[in-house]
Amino acid sequence: MRFHPIKKFDIFIMKKFLGTFFFSIILILGIVIIFDLSEKIDDFIEKEAPLRAIVVDYYFNFIPYFSNLFSGLFTFIAVIFFTSKLAFNSEIIAILSSGISFKRFLRPYLLSAFIIASVSWYLGAYVIPPANEKMIDFKYTYVKSNRESRQKNIHRQIAPDTYLYMESYNSRDDLGKSFTLESFENDKLVSKLSANLIKWDRSKKTWTISNYVIRKITDGHEILTKGEERDTTLNVVPEDFIVQKEDMGTMTTPELLNYIEKQKLRGVDALEEYELERHQRIANPFSVFILTLIGASLASRKIRGGIGLHIGIGLLLAFTYIMFQQVSKVFAMSGAVTPLISNWIPNLVYGIIALLLYKWSSR
Repeated sequence: MRFHPIKKFDIFIMKKFLGTFFFSIILILGIVIIFDLSEKIDDFIEKEAPLRAIVVDYYFNFIPYFSNLFSGLFTFIAVIFFTSKLAFNSEIIAILSSGISFKRFLRPYLLSAFIIASVSWYLGAYVIPPANEKMIDFKYTYVKSNRESRQKNIHRQIAPDTYLYMESYNSRDDLGKSFTLESFENDKLVSKLSANLIKWDRSKKTWTISNYVIRKITDGHEILTKGEERDTTLNVVPEDFIVQKEDMGTMTTPELLNYIEKQKLRGVDALEEYELERHQRIANPFSVFILTLIGASLASRKIRGGIGLHIGIGLLLAFTYIMFQQVSKVFAMSGAVTPLISNWIPNLVYGIIALLLYKWSSR
C-alpha cells in the first residue's frame, strides 16, 4: 500500500472542516442551552438547585450527549457550508485544474470524518454513559419527581431449569407481589415456591418471602412446607426488574453487552431497545462518513443558486436521512426487522446515494 503524506492542501481542508464543525456545535449548543435553561429555570429555583450542580452535573454532561447525538448533522452542516463557499469562490475549480483528482480532493474530508467518527464512537461507548448517569440523577433531584418503577407480569429464567414469576414489583418499596419460583428436572416440575409477598432487604442483600408455600415432588410424592416469613437467596437483584429505558444510556458498551447476554440467559425476550442502542453506537459514527461524502459531492459543484441552494438541498437530504433512521427503529420495535437491519438500512440506502453523488461530481 502506497503511503500518501499529508500536504498543505490537506491541512487547509481539514482546518476548514474541523473548524466549521466545532463552530457549528458551539453555536447550536448555545441556542439549545438557552432554551433548555428557560424551560427548567423555574424547577431549579423551586428546588433550590446549587449553581455548581446546574453547571457541572447537568450542563457539562448535557453538552457531550447532545453534541454526539447530532454529530452526523453537525458534520453535514459544516461540510455543506465551507465547501459551498469554496465552490462559490471558484477555489475548487482551481484545485481540480491544478491536476488534483476529485478522489484526491476528498481525502482530507474523509480523514476529518474519521477523526470525528472515532471521537463520536469513543464518547458514545465510554464517556457519555457515566455522564448521562450524573445528568439523570440531577434531573430526578431538581427537575422531576423521584424515580419509581412499577413492573408487572415479570417472567425470568434465572438458571437453566429455574423460572421466576411476579405479578408486580415496586422499586419504591422493594416489594414484589404474587411471587412464584419453579424448578424443573428433565422437563418435569420438582419444586415450586409460592409467596404472597417478596421483599428485598438492602442491608442483608437477600430476599424475604412472606406467607409462602413450598411444594416439592419426589418419586411421585408431594411434600408441602408452609410458613409466614423466611430469608432466601435468588440469582436476581432489584436492578434486574427496574431497569428503565433511560438506563440504557448510562451503560458503557461493555456493560450494555453484558446486560443483554445476562438477560438472554434468563429468558428475557423483550430486548429490542437494548439491541437498538447497541447497534446504534456503531451505525451513528459510520453515518459521519456517508454525510461527509454526500455534503462534499453536492457542495463541490458550482451551481446556479449558490450556497443557499446547496444548504437547502443538503438539509433536505440530511433531515430525510434522520427521519429514515427514526422510522426504521419503529419497524424494529414492532418486530418487522431486526435491530441490526434497522440501524444499517438507512446507512445502506444513503450510502448508495452518496456514491451516486460522488460519481456525478467527479465527472
